[in-house]
Amino acid sequence: MFAYDRAQFDQLADDALAMARALGASDTAVGLSESFGLSVNVRKRKVETVEQNRDKGLSLTVYLGQRRGDATTSDFSRQAIEDTVRAAFDIARFTAEDAYAGLAEPDEFAREFPELDLFHPWELTTEQAIELALRCEGAALGTARAISDCEASVSTSQGHFLSANSRGFRGGYPYSRHSFGVGPIAKRGRAMQRDGWYSSERDASLLADPERVGRYAAERSLSRLGSRKLSTRRVPILFEAPLAGGLLGSFSAAASGGSLYRKASFLLDAMGTDVFPSHLSITESPHQVGGMGSAPFDDDGVATRARRIVDHGRLEGWFLSCYSARKLGLKTTGNAGGEHNLAFVSDTTRPADDFAAMLRKMGTGLLVTELMGQGINTVTGDYSRGATGFWVEGGEIAYPVEEITIAGNLRDMFRGIVAVGSDVYVRGSRSTGSVLIDEMAVAGS
Repeated sequence: MFAYDRAQFDQLADDALAMARALGASDTAVGLSESFGLSVNVRKRKVETVEQNRDKGLSLTVYLGQRRGDATTSDFSRQAIEDTVRAAFDIARFTAEDAYAGLAEPDEFAREFPELDLFHPWELTTEQAIELALRCEGAALGTARAISDCEASVSTSQGHFLSANSRGFRGGYPYSRHSFGVGPIAKRGRAMQRDGWYSSERDASLLADPERVGRYAAERSLSRLGSRKLSTRRVPILFEAPLAGGLLGSFSAAASGGSLYRKASFLLDAMGTDVFPSHLSITESPHQVGGMGSAPFDDDGVATRARRIVDHGRLEGWFLSCYSARKLGLKTTGNAGGEHNLAFVSDTTRPADDFAAMLRKMGTGLLVTELMGQGINTVTGDYSRGATGFWVEGGEIAYPVEEITIAGNLRDMFRGIVAVGSDVYVRGSRSTGSVLIDEMAVAGS
């Protein structure tokens, strides 16, 4: 399956570290990776693209005191690695000193590596991938005559990596990710609407039924036909679960070390204060078995740990790498490279609080199912994005809406979260049910 095994990666890492040490490096970090994958796209029952990839790489960071140099290569020959080490060393010689640069401290490194079930190879042939994509697309096209066009894709990727450094850290593991999705276009007269759906898992046996995905995507597109505009107003907003994870993303961006030390976050002075209502917490679970964001250690080799970043509304933690932590005079949180399986958790959520129940909780307001644009200012918290969705009256969907903008400030939006549904959806490293916010501005016609 892989051209290189763990023992070979270990030897290559040892060679690179020894070369850097011989040149006079004070510290060195090396990363080795290998991956391969297959991607297929079909449209109107015809194959459009088939792509196969196989990649490998070695990345090297050399420190000369507080000076740092980086270099990479895809050639694993001894001469290429020597050249890469020399290149990183030479870069370090001519860079300015950075008082915050350097590897993590030895007591911060991960020493235990729990089995997280992140690797499930899928021996998928090109023919099988095409068949799967056609099944998904065919189900969408067969849902209704109004589905006039459609495209579907299937992808699989698997790889493994090793990280090692001169302070004694060494760790790595194999991983996989498989997915398929479909984007149908619904047409009625001159009106056209598009939506989509997909399924993504580390284990292909857990992927949703392709016909079911195709039909559901088609139904979403069909439901948007006849969309209307809204007049400008202030109303409750319900973020559909797949979109609600974006609120977690906005929070993590504002709570990240890079935003904080650049003083580019509206949460700059919020540590220890109530940022969300008291019923809401945000958890990070890096050791979740099979999770897309699971990892025993971060990009610095620092051990990850489960924690409550927000505890009953109160901000208790940042997302810090070694570098950003030093800049802030704090300790790393094991988040070099990003977050690890964030989730909204509300004390008020009950098993019966499914999507229909969340609509009833809202009563009259706007259900948002798609957002457009990047109108989020992490410095001020101002939030303004194009949106489509459905107008809801009396707890029931009344009609689809489009060409509107929803606006507010993340401070108010976070504090205004009334409820989180039990209709939990996992998208990447974030999971949440639908999220109801008490009020936002809607700009329309």
